[in-house]
Amino acid sequence: MELLLLSIYGSLCWVVFKVFNIPLNKWSLPTAVLGGLIMMFMILLIMNYNHPFTKEARIYFYTTPIVPAVRGLVVEVPVQANNPLKKGDVMFRIDPRPYEYALQQKRAALAEAEQVVKQLAAAADGAQAKANEESAARDRARQSFERYQSGNDAARAAGRPLPYAELQVENQRGLYLASEASVANAQATAAQARLAADSNLEGVNTTVARLRAEVQQAQYDLDQATVRAPSEGYVTQLFLRPGMMAVPLPLRPVMVFVHAEDQGLVAAFQQNALQRITAGDPAEVAFDAVPGRVFQAKVDYVIDVVSQGQLQPTGELLNPESRTGSGRALARIRITDDMSPYHLPGGAVAQVAIYSDHWHELALLRKILLRMKSWQNYIFLEGH
Repeated sequence: MELLLLSIYGSLCWVVFKVFNIPLNKWSLPTAVLGGLIMMFMILLIMNYNHPFTKEARIYFYTTPIVPAVRGLVVEVPVQANNPLKKGDVMFRIDPRPYEYALQQKRAALAEAEQVVKQLAAAADGAQAKANEESAARDRARQSFERYQSGNDAARAAGRPLPYAELQVENQRGLYLASEASVANAQATAAQARLAADSNLEGVNTTVARLRAEVQQAQYDLDQATVRAPSEGYVTQLFLRPGMMAVPLPLRPVMVFVHAEDQGLVAAFQQNALQRITAGDPAEVAFDAVPGRVFQAKVDYVIDVVSQGQLQPTGELLNPESRTGSGRALARIRITDDMSPYHLPGGAVAQVAIYSDHWHELALLRKILLRMKSWQNYIFLEGH
């Protein structure tokens, strides 16, 4: 930029000296040089503060490392590199047979458990019926014992001979006590059977609930054997082939998915250059990939943080000496011109100028300089 301004000023000085026949001497030449330096310094100072420019701008995009949720042998890769994909399109398939077998086993175990639940309910009903039968037998034994005992008691009170021998009364008493023990045992067995039958979680038998969860997990694993696109986008630099082993390790993705949405132009400015920039200010963008063309844009927002100031919990104390550089402030730029006729890959670099409401006169100079920068993009010497 400084070279462009000096070139413009030098050209103007040459025209002025020629037109007005100003002699070159020890007064005129130093005055022109010194005046040019002072003027260029003031112009740059005011322009950089009110209409900042940066060549540190780039189109950023999001990628997702594709890591399968299950491991297995890759059997199919229908996706093609750089072909657009919709959300849910199949990218590759892992051999599903081990997960199909596991799902069948879980379903069989679930069916068996559901039958066991029915058997437990039937066993609980049978145990309760047995307890009821033992209770009835106990009641009969108690009635018989009480009849024998009351008959003897009545005979003693009347002075008559005892109708039942004491041994018979003791036998009836023993039978009654034995039936009481049988009732207690039958009731305990019935309670245990009922607990086993009524072991529920939210109205479902606990074993059945656990096996249903295992069936769902097995179904999920089977579904994950088919890996699908997480959103609209494409896969680039595709190296995965059938026969390779895919494993669920975060550090070993099998491909990289590039999201089509949420791409954005972000420009990095010196921190003092953004003091007068607000959301909605007009801007212009010149891409290296589109020489000679300047696009109209607006400032979406200014990001309020600088990366050098971030703190994260680690096992070490903060070392300010490691935070080298002051860092740049970032602004999100939204291009308002139609970009459809141009092919701009993600990561394309650009120069960005923002125009504030102050010193409008110098905004024209900034626009001229930006267009001259854009014209310079026609010149590249790679391969020459």
